[in-house]
Amino acid sequence: MSKSRPSHAKDFKGRAKNIPERDVFMLEYQEKWIRDKSIMKLMEKGRRIGISYGSSYEDVRRHSLATNRLQTWVSSRDELTARQYVRDCMGFARILHVAATDCGEKVLTDDKGNSHSVHVIDFASAPLHSLSSNPDAFAGRGGYVKLDEFSLRKDPGSVYAIAGPTIDWGGALAIISTHRGSGNYFNTLIREIKEKGNPKAFSYHRVTLQDALDQGFLWKLQTKLVEGDPRLEMDEADYFSYQRKRARDEETFQQEYMCVPADDAAAFLEYALIDACCYKEGEAWEYTLEDARRCTNPLYAGLDIGRTHDLTSLIILEKVGGVYFVRKRIDLHKMMFSTQESVIYPWLEICRRTCIDKTGLGMQFAERAAERFGTYKIEGVNFSGPVKEDLAYPVRSAFEDLGIRIPFGDDPFISDLRKIRKETTKSGNIRFVADSDEDGHADRFWALALGIHAGKDNSGPFAFQTIESMRPENRRMGGGL
Repeated sequence: MSKSRPSHAKDFKGRAKNIPERDVFMLEYQEKWIRDKSIMKLMEKGRRIGISYGSSYEDVRRHSLATNRLQTWVSSRDELTARQYVRDCMGFARILHVAATDCGEKVLTDDKGNSHSVHVIDFASAPLHSLSSNPDAFAGRGGYVKLDEFSLRKDPGSVYAIAGPTIDWGGALAIISTHRGSGNYFNTLIREIKEKGNPKAFSYHRVTLQDALDQGFLWKLQTKLVEGDPRLEMDEADYFSYQRKRARDEETFQQEYMCVPADDAAAFLEYALIDACCYKEGEAWEYTLEDARRCTNPLYAGLDIGRTHDLTSLIILEKVGGVYFVRKRIDLHKMMFSTQESVIYPWLEICRRTCIDKTGLGMQFAERAAERFGTYKIEGVNFSGPVKEDLAYPVRSAFEDLGIRIPFGDDPFISDLRKIRKETTKSGNIRFVADSDEDGHADRFWALALGIHAGKDNSGPFAFQTIESMRPENRRMGGGL
């Protein structure tokens, strides 16, 4: 027998089963976070479950009190998130301001409730500031500190070190985040809480997607959806499966929604290495063909060939003073090779050198490209185990040395970088493997590896050595070719 709905949900159109007995403004886990007045508190959470929204209400409620004298400093991961946080705060602030005005009081300094900018809200008690993710932004500050999406900073440990003293003369520190790899400082703090007696004395909160669904999240979501949205037809089990299936891979789902950090020990490239080499959020990086033709620095390309299941992935690199800048990424899927050539050839024409995967399907593509542009510009690379090893290590070195820049927030690319794992066979040989899914088998990683190989120093008597010829077993005595 199905459970009857509470009276406030009689006209509810969705199929959520977990509905609170009363029509609550905040869900149980949101309210628990808001009411926690600890000096240090930390939230380990799943993605998009309403914690930042509830947290903005917490800040506004505190600033609406005439007794508040401390400023609030909120640090978000990027400019867009910072603006959204201020918008959420202003929504609550305007409501409270109107109510306070009726009682002869003020919440905002402007009687019309418009006293704010994209980074500051001028409450009557004290301002609320939304800061960049740069840790130096906290130097000399004082009051309440909130670090939203803490793990997504380039150096979360430095952010914590500089932000911590901000509360020494009053206020509190709150950290909110999903995970970003097991080696991230956010996970270090959680392991200290769970395994080392909580030496920093955090009040610890943890809310996974399943926790949120159990406490009414889907009901709350479905009250906001427009008629006809397919998510209205889901119950909690359906919604959980929906999010799991639409995640890029199981590792991503577990990390983004279930508070399980990705295992950096198993991945060839840790998140910290990748994040440190991203362009700044919003920074222009992508070249058009015209931009590329005007470029005075050498351009190199890596091309991994696919046809049906796997992608054809092209990556264009500009080399500036030993640093590789990704300037173009093209993914082609289920395209005839003649169509692929029409898209790719204009880029190969302007690149100084291109390395192409000639394994299997790629052999004919590499041969045709060499006929078109010359063997001095095109190298076909056969992906044997030893060759993959020679290609993979320079990629890691480029990230370790900050010798590469990749697009910020490029999830498909970053996912491919994370797919690669190094394994040792029983015979002691190293091999590089990647799980295959509907998005290929790390094709973008290998395109990048081929591009970096194409850009190696080719000056001198051994110009444009192939990767096979550079292996020791293929060299003559004395180092000749």
